[in-house]
Amino acid sequence: MAPPGSRSRRPPFLVLIALTAAGALALNIFVPSIPGMQRVFDADYATVQLTLTASFASYAVMQLVYGPLSDRFGRRPVVLASLVVFLVGNVLCLVADSIATLIAGRVVQAVGGCAGFVVTRAILRDLYDRQQMGSMLGYLTMAMVAVPMVAPAIGGYLDLWYGWRAGFLLVAAFTFGVLIACLFVLHETNTRLQPLEGVGDMARAFGSLLRHRAFCGYAFQVGCTTGTFFAFVGGAPYVMVEVMGRPISEYGLYFMFIAVMYMAGNYISGRVSARVGIDRMIRRGTSLALAGVIVMFAITVFGALTPVTMFGAMAVISVGNGFSTPNGLAGAVSVDPSRAGTASGVAGFLQMTVGTVATYVLGLLLAGTAMPLAAVMLATTGLAFAAHRIGVRPGRDPER
Repeated sequence: MAPPGSRSRRPPFLVLIALTAAGALALNIFVPSIPGMQRVFDADYATVQLTLTASFASYAVMQLVYGPLSDRFGRRPVVLASLVVFLVGNVLCLVADSIATLIAGRVVQAVGGCAGFVVTRAILRDLYDRQQMGSMLGYLTMAMVAVPMVAPAIGGYLDLWYGWRAGFLLVAAFTFGVLIACLFVLHETNTRLQPLEGVGDMARAFGSLLRHRAFCGYAFQVGCTTGTFFAFVGGAPYVMVEVMGRPISEYGLYFMFIAVMYMAGNYISGRVSARVGIDRMIRRGTSLALAGVIVMFAITVFGALTPVTMFGAMAVISVGNGFSTPNGLAGAVSVDPSRAGTASGVAGFLQMTVGTVATYVLGLLLAGTAMPLAAVMLATTGLAFAAHRIGVRPGRDPER
């Protein structure tokens, strides 16, 4: 349970949502502007694409840093410092007069923006026990799914009406508002600061978590579940356009349905996880997702894959992922509550890494057929199912 003193200074949940939303907004709002950057900066597409890939890489690596720092210095100072860095990155992007400066600005922006993902989960663990945290993360994730859905549309219209810099201006204004709110209402929740003498201590903290069987079970389950989603996002547009011969606009409409189903899964998690228990929710979620992906694999093998059948199976997978992801994260940060920030960072790093690897492998295999997509998703979902069952023993409380 969280220390009683922290509950009286609990930050508003809306502020925690906004803190996480800032990073997601920055990642996604710029995507529609990427093709036009070739003309603006007279650069090839591969170089312009670094504005996105360098951001993802920075997000993955910096999660490993922010987690231990928040365990050592507290959640509040790490959040405030990261938001200042985030603002600096936005300013660099706003004044960029070359593609190199823009890429650098995007990296600085990502370095500051990713703290919200890591530290918010640690704050929730400070305030709630592991069962309640599964519910709270379900609500948080449900709210956060809306940001990647609407951010590209907002960015596209801002680019069309005011130019590509307008998106960065909006992110900067939003981040400034979040910073002001955090200055006033984000009180410190970490009452058990941990020593951290340097990189060696950080590495030992990582090693301690990775030697913990339950942590690996939760973290790899979440990572592989994320890999399933990344694989679908990376491969479904190709299957729709190149294999099925459907317009990409149709993919966008179907994908909105998938996002709604994922939100529904997270909403159900928010409602029932505290009562049902995070491990039972993970078992149900991974089982449901595995059933959905087996159906997708079967209809692909038998040549019955259509937009309706593919997205119908993905809807089932998405609901299952909505059950398992927030509860898996709750479990990962609960195996050692004194290292909740470090655990959040390692789990987040695994999410990004496994997701990126799944997307890369799929990119190598996709060639005129949907079978590689179904196979990669079957592999990642099967690994998620197995990771939790191997890592977490039924009837035992993995929190130490």
